[in-house]
Amino acid sequence: MNRSPVASSNVSSIGYDTHAQTLEVEFLNGRVYQYYGVPDHMHDQIMQAPSKGQFLNQYIRNMYPYSRVG
Repeated sequence: MNRSPVASSNVSSIGYDTHAQTLEVEFLNGRVYQYYGVPDHMHDQIMQAPSKGQFLNQYIRNMYPYSRVG
């Protein structure tokens, strides 16, 4: 999955697969997580959020199933 770099103190890059509704997040520590069933509008919102990490923790982390993939 292609990820785009983001300005964040915790997140390095974010990618999204529209067909699979999968959000992929790479953290500055190198770990990569995929969040499943994330609708398009949530991807749009995290990309526009002033704090990517805060948005992730508040609206995605405990709301969607995920797995560590890297």
